[in-house]
Amino acid sequence: MSAVSVHLAGLAVVEPAVHRDERGFFCETYRRSSHAALGIPEEEQFVQDNHSRSTRGVVRGMHFQAGDGVAKLVRCARGRILDVAVDLRRGSPTYGRWEGVELDDESMRQLYVPVGFAHGFCVLSDVADVLYKQTAYYDPELECAVAWDDPEIAIAWPLPAAELIVSARDAASPCLSEIAHELPFQWHA
Repeated sequence: MSAVSVHLAGLAVVEPAVHRDERGFFCETYRRSSHAALGIPEEEQFVQDNHSRSTRGVVRGMHFQAGDGVAKLVRCARGRILDVAVDLRRGSPTYGRWEGVELDDESMRQLYVPVGFAHGFCVLSDVADVLYKQTAYYDPELECAVAWDDPEIAIAWPLPAAELIVSARDAASPCLSEIAHELPFQWHA
């Protein structure tokens, strides 16, 4: 496995070794010690795996869990997505900035999204299966979101706005400036 450089401190893009031959491929998608060597804290304990399937143009996000937060390790097992993280850590030099990484079933790249970031993605292929591990159990009482189209964050989604499909819940999410005072995440250098 190797790591790819990112701009927002704490994020990590992991490129696993994919062994291909005439039968198909083999890829180790998670090994705690290898991920730790690439900057993902070894003490992270993933407790829940999730799987979503979406069609082209679907935007899911920008979600985060309040309280102690949740870290995620995201991969696209089928298709292609733009995976996006937004820094919500108060005091961070990159607070309110976003970073997007293409994940697909060819490269098998993964994105580690630490606590203190909102997460979402846009499907670029006809269909995409997104799988992610998380460090805390989903709790609907702690589920929060930032507007996927917040003009101050200004995520450059890769498809025209007319092609994007957003849930009613995500469409009603507040802008970051509306909830900034409520954020539980603090930057630690």
